[in-house]
Order: sequence, then C-alpha cells, then structure tokens
Amino acid sequence: MSISKESELIGMKKISEVVGTTLKLMIEYAKVGMSTKELDEYGGEILKRYGAKSAPYETYGFPGYACISVNKEAAHGIPSEKKILKEGDLINIDVSAELNGFWSDNGGSFVLGKDIHNHQPLVDASKNILRKAIHNIKGGVKICEIGYLIETEAKKSGFKVIKNLAGHGVGRSLHEEPENILNYRVKSNKERFKKNTTVAIETFISTKSTIAVELNDGWFLVGNKGGYVTQHEQTILITDKNPVILTEANGLWD
Repeated sequence: MSISKESELIGMKKISEVVGTTLKLMIEYAKVGMSTKELDEYGGEILKRYGAKSAPYETYGFPGYACISVNKEAAHGIPSEKKILKEGDLINIDVSAELNGFWSDNGGSFVLGKDIHNHQPLVDASKNILRKAIHNIKGGVKICEIGYLIETEAKKSGFKVIKNLAGHGVGRSLHEEPENILNYRVKSNKERFKKNTTVAIETFISTKSTIAVELNDGWFLVGNKGGYVTQHEQTILITDKNPVILTEANGLWD
C-alpha cells in the first residue's frame, strides 16, 4: 500500500509489531516433542491477545493460524497434532495477520536444537541474503535487480532459489501490487519500487529445487527436485534511503 498519512503508518507499525513479536515468541516456544498444532495454537493465542486476526485463515480459510513447514515442506505447512518436532528439524514459521484494517507479513526458518543434519548454512544464507536485498531497496530501484541480487548471492553460497514463490505488496490486504517480487531477475519486468509503499520481501533459498509444487491436499508445497527450502521475510516501508523494517520485532537478525 502507499502510505499517505501518519495514521496509516501507525496502523502498519502496530500490526507489524504484532506479527513480528508473534513470530519471535513462536520460534522461542518451539521444543522437541511438541506438535506443530500446539505451536500454532500458542501463536494464535498471541494474535488474539493483540486483537489481531490470522491473515491466511481470514483470506484463504487456511486450517491454522500460521503456516508451519517442517524439513522438506517448502511452504504452507498445515499445523497438525500428528506432526511432532524432532531434534535438528528445519522449521519455517510464516506469520501474517490483520489489525484495524492493516495487514503485515513475516517469516523465518530455523534449526530446532542441535544442527545434526547441517541445515544451518542454508538458514544463514537465506537470512543474510534477505538482509542484503532489503538494504539495497529504495524508491526507484528496479524490482528485477533485487531478484538478480538474491539469485546471485544464493549461487555464491552454493544454493538455488525457488522461482515461483515471491514477495509482494502488503498493507490493506495480504497480497497487493507489486505481486511478484521474485527471487531471480525477469529482464522484461521494468517495474520499480515506489517510495512510501509497504512491501513484504522474502527469500526462498533451496538446496536442490527451483520450483515449489503443491501436494494433493491443496496447501503443502514441496520442491520439484526434493531437498530443503528456507524462507525469511520482513515487511518494510520503502523510502529514498534505507527502508524501515516494520517487522523488526521478530529479531531475525539479532
């Protein structure tokens, strides 16, 4: 959305702090032996405490408050009592919500407990690439150039990017223009980031796959060639200098 008055910025800051705080607390709460359903219920309670509503539930009827994807699930993982977290699991939590007509979105991947499967390099790459991408965004920068940066940095780290998942505008709804802030460069895309708009920037960094494929349940996404995928996401306000990271309460870079 385009921020044109102080009340809109305040609204975006409030909901961004809510989703950021919820993500941070959920990551801290995750324990070996816990079900993803229990973790999701905990996140749902935090959102309710703030008076916020789960965006995937409100928008798409998603069966959970947050998307919780484990190991080879690339995205849109449905919380389940049957899915028990184990030592060394690669977990992604994506929290988005609405409050007073404003929407914000953030997510993060992490290793639970000891990194017995060596997932940490993939997590670190995704996190660091997101930081670099965001700090190169300002009004007038071409969207495709940020995609080029993300893919180039992923290759340098020995990884790939998922090409059919993307960042997006956010603010008055969960997904707005620009709809395809991709993790690679599409040269024909001449669109530029606009000053005073809010967008969700997210990295999708993978070990083997380049496309996310939907499973028969209509939700879960997995890589087309297997392997693992990490995602990190922040909602930002674009300026003509460094962006304002609205969801910084998540502590992704702490």
